Amino acid sequence: MKIKLDENIPHAAVAVLQQFGHEVDSVADEGLRGAPDDDVFVAAGRSGRMLITQDLDFSDMRRFRPGTHSGLLLLRLKEPGRRALLQRMVWLFQNEPVAAWVGYVVIVSDNNIRRRRP
Repeated sequence: MKIKLDENIPHAAVAVLQQFGHEVDSVADEGLRGAPDDDVFVAAGRSGRMLITQDLDFSDMRRFRPGTHSGLLLLRLKEPGRRALLQRMVWLFQNEPVAAWVGYVVIVSDNNIRRRRP
């Protein structure tokens, strides 16, 4: 699976997700740090990547409609420190069918996963 990490996701997640066999890049690697959400969204779409972010703006399903992209995974943890984010991501990729979420908008909290299908 191809994944793009937003700038608010720890860069250490690149190596973690690569261990699961995914092709991962980041907004920072592409020189898009500080870029508008639309630019990040277009860059992810252009390369067919699921975008993983903490940016609540991406939860606007009128703007980022399910089925119009390769997937949006929005992490919304109560205490989103580096360690907590990495642990939640590892749990997701070990226990959930993340590869099947292409085109979905998925909002993940500490205790819940909400999936919006195309």
